[in-house]
Amino acid sequence: MKISRRSFALGMAGAPYILRGQQGTPGARIKIDTERVIGDIDPLLYGNFIEHLGRCIDGGVFEEKSPLSDSNGFRRDVLDAAKKLNVSLLRWPGGNFSSNYHWMDGIGPRDQRPARLEMAWGTVESNRFGTHEFLNYAGMAGAEPYICTNLGTGTWNEAQQWVEYCNSSEDTAMTRLRKQNGRADPWKVKYWGLGNEMDGPWQMGHRSAEEYGKFALEAAKLMKWTDPNVKLIAAGASNFGPGIDWTAWNRTVLEYLKNHADFLAIHMYVGNTDNNFGEFMANSVELDARIKTTEGIIDAALAGQQPRRRLYIAWDEWNVWYRARGNQQRGRRILEEHYNLEDALVVATFLNSFVNHAHIVKIANMAQLVNVIAPIFTNDKALFLQTIYYPLQLFAANSRGKALELFVDSPRYKTARFDGVPYLDASAAWDNGSVVVNVVNRHRDQAIQTEFEIEDKQFAGPVAVSEVNGPDIKAENDFGKTTVKTVERSVTAEGKKLRYTFPPHSYTMLKAKLA
Repeated sequence: MKISRRSFALGMAGAPYILRGQQGTPGARIKIDTERVIGDIDPLLYGNFIEHLGRCIDGGVFEEKSPLSDSNGFRRDVLDAAKKLNVSLLRWPGGNFSSNYHWMDGIGPRDQRPARLEMAWGTVESNRFGTHEFLNYAGMAGAEPYICTNLGTGTWNEAQQWVEYCNSSEDTAMTRLRKQNGRADPWKVKYWGLGNEMDGPWQMGHRSAEEYGKFALEAAKLMKWTDPNVKLIAAGASNFGPGIDWTAWNRTVLEYLKNHADFLAIHMYVGNTDNNFGEFMANSVELDARIKTTEGIIDAALAGQQPRRRLYIAWDEWNVWYRARGNQQRGRRILEEHYNLEDALVVATFLNSFVNHAHIVKIANMAQLVNVIAPIFTNDKALFLQTIYYPLQLFAANSRGKALELFVDSPRYKTARFDGVPYLDASAAWDNGSVVVNVVNRHRDQAIQTEFEIEDKQFAGPVAVSEVNGPDIKAENDFGKTTVKTVERSVTAEGKKLRYTFPPHSYTMLKAKLA
């Protein structure tokens, strides 16, 4: 997670839109063909992330003295909300924190673990939540664990021994230590990160692309020799500052890691600092462009290999983050964004992008799970679900199976960055005879009447509708106040056709059986 300030390119929106519907309502068409498959939607697109940062773990996930916590110190209400979010992949321990985290500090009896000065976020780390606590928590949440190793101040041996401690069945010093600490069987952790944001000068142990590539390659070799079944995520570009060629970092890193890494990690945070709704809504267009560019770099790196390896994109940090940026970057109460409806709509467009690139994007982790730029927010007595919780929950529970390429004919608008942003942003999933279509209406003020047509099948029964909306784009949730949430109803379709009008500033999921 980048801690330095980042400027967001924001400008004027509001070019004339095409009016094709009745009574001045802009019209659109969406065609669905279940044979136009983009790729398999990996459930790991619906992952999340916990870091030793602010109140994410200490005071969020983990609060030992709270009456709301279980005997392990885990907040029961937070765990329940995480389960209902269907978190598929949980990344830990960071983030910037991982670049100075020595995992042996976080094992053994809690009262005997050393407290350390934590230099990423300016606190003291108690180490009371470590490897055993994380892996137990991931299991309780039903999430696949993803551990990010320390390739900042850490060593190759440290990374290798962490894999050995977690995954080996052999009788070694590391496995004896694991058993001594109460875990007889290995966890068999599959996903391992080769450091975090190593391209950023804000990172402890920051290296050049060549230095990182060489260093990470040796760690990767040792880790895969310890357990050939692990999947390794290389630290791709995270520094998109002005004048920085982020593509050069990715190209150089893949020169070294293309035969050992299984994923290339990319990060992206967006914001609305200029209060420009249209420009804010267009951020997923930039996300699409970065995915396509990164896919091209991967294809070039793997060209000529026989047989060719598969290497995918892991978008393992992403979210809206801008209010809680800037000077307040250290201590316990930091990075606590309070999200509104427009933030939830941007989250839904990002999820649409991941589904629309399901052939190459196989991992995504929203940053983070609780309190710190998070869908879940707590105090010492309760929690509430932020606006961004609801689109993520709907996607994770329903957008599975095969991603479909949709034909979308929508009115468009101009921004400072893009000439033609479609007001309707959409994705679709096809699974076990059901189609799920996710649509964001980016128009702030007008509904968009839409004609749906199924190319190769027809509707078989009512269409379930789940809508995330609110009275205005700045509507927020809070303790005791849920203004933005999911509202469900159903509509009727006839044969191959469905007419539906998407309200302004809304995210809608349509789910139907096809015959």
